[in-house]
Amino acid sequence: MIRRFGAPPHKDKSYRARPGVYALLPRGGQVLLTCQLQPEPEVQLPGGGIDPGESPLPALHREVLEETGWKIATPTRLGVFRRFVFMPDYDLWAEKICHIYTARPVMPLCAPLEANHETLWLPIEDAASILGNAGDRYFARVLAGLA
Repeated sequence: MIRRFGAPPHKDKSYRARPGVYALLPRGGQVLLTCQLQPEPEVQLPGGGIDPGESPLPALHREVLEETGWKIATPTRLGVFRRFVFMPDYDLWAEKICHIYTARPVMPLCAPLEANHETLWLPIEDAASILGNAGDRYFARVLAGLA
């Protein structure tokens, strides 16, 4: 069974499974994150949906580059969780199945490619308290040795 974080599903909604990959990117006691500025600022793990026909690791590399502009190496899977949310950009009630990895940020290649995203470096302990959802915060605490 996959651990759930966040609100339980609404019984009157139909949810579509939406698998995704997300990365904790530690370097020098800090972690590379993304801040999605709209609709409201939210600090997030870089990552996102796995496209149809795409494998998780290529999706992870693509998503990290799109949201941070960084190249990564040596991804290692930490775990998985799910959460039930409404995704207004897609007009979709989704069961997000979030595969969490840790990887080494190698070097910045460009500015974030996705609009309304900014990169930010924070101490891992700070990230563990301010990330936008409980599942991401949990895995940041695991990485920091706090969980």
